[in-house]
Amino acid sequence: MKKIAIYPGTFDPLTNGHFDIIKRSTELFDNVIIAIAKSSSKNPMFSLQTRKKMVELATKNIPNVECVCFDNLLADFAKDNGAKIIIRGLRVVSDFEYELQMGYANASLNDELDTIYFMPTLKNAFISSSIVRSILEHNGKVSHLIPKPVYKYIIKEQKCIFH
Repeated sequence: MKKIAIYPGTFDPLTNGHFDIIKRSTELFDNVIIAIAKSSSKNPMFSLQTRKKMVELATKNIPNVECVCFDNLLADFAKDNGAKIIIRGLRVVSDFEYELQMGYANASLNDELDTIYFMPTLKNAFISSSIVRSILEHNGKVSHLIPKPVYKYIIKEQKCIFH
């Protein structure tokens, strides 16, 4: 039986921190589903399909990664996809408090579900999608914060003037 894990998020946009967690999780699991949340309540900068395209471009050379969009409860999405593990990243203490609550909530909805937390590598510890979006909004340099294929896509396909 294959070990399937889900790494959920809005990935608005995918950062080097996210990508680091994806690469490390693929070493532990047979399949990793990158579950891109619609998350309209967060008012994303990029459309759902654009976010999916960016994740697909960044992960195209990782064979055991699948990118899927979802708009339902994560606990139900995991059950529907045969996954028993949720992967989450923790950068700071406030992340831990929030993620602990979410982990317990998901487990209460699906008692077969467990959450594994990854700490980012030191060079990625400060990167968040919200920081990248803020820099993008002010035409700042982001090429060192996001995977190269994501950066190229944002510049070319989104016709952005960002650095």
